[in-house]
Amino acid sequence: MPEINFLEKYQKATKRDYVARVVEHDKADCAAVARQWGADYWDGDRRYGYGGYHYDGRWRPIAEDIARHYGLKAGDRVLDVGCGKAFLLYELSRVVPGLEVAGIDLSAYAIAHAKEEMRPFLQAGPAQHLPFADDSFDLVLSLNVFHNLEIFDLEQAVREVERVGRGAKWLCVESFRNEREKANLLYWQLTCMSFYSPEAWRWLYEQWGYGGDYGFIYFE
Repeated sequence: MPEINFLEKYQKATKRDYVARVVEHDKADCAAVARQWGADYWDGDRRYGYGGYHYDGRWRPIAEDIARHYGLKAGDRVLDVGCGKAFLLYELSRVVPGLEVAGIDLSAYAIAHAKEEMRPFLQAGPAQHLPFADDSFDLVLSLNVFHNLEIFDLEQAVREVERVGRGAKWLCVESFRNEREKANLLYWQLTCMSFYSPEAWRWLYEQWGYGGDYGFIYFE
């Protein structure tokens, strides 16, 4: 289970005002709205989430890195668990013509407003109950999703990824390596339910029989 941080360059380019996130608005009220996973979270005011999550091509280099690392080729099947508006799946389909893609997300709003080309391959549903047969995919991805689950749902979701994947897997979650990063994560997050260090995440993966790769987002 190697650590691979495909998002590291993207994250380092993002600037955040952690303290403002806490003091400018009622953080608890904002979090309650965010966890509805609706229009406010995706395309509403920044206090509730993304502040407008629109396609801008930023996922292309990440898709290229993923495709190269896992040797994806035409005919391979890829699943994105918590795909959101499916921008990464779209870029993967462009980087590797002939790739078979599927996505699932708890947010019906995200699926309805996903990249138009991807909508036929998407469905709404929870990560802990994947509607796919065993060993269905050559690569299963999940980016910035599993930390939003309670521990009992988190275990089931990890086991589901292991079940439906016949090949490579990569899970990326938010984490912290020190007290500063932990404080920044607590200031910034709106939807997290599982807060663990990298060591704790690795321990949990091992306990639940996960044999894939993993990555982390840190709030430096």
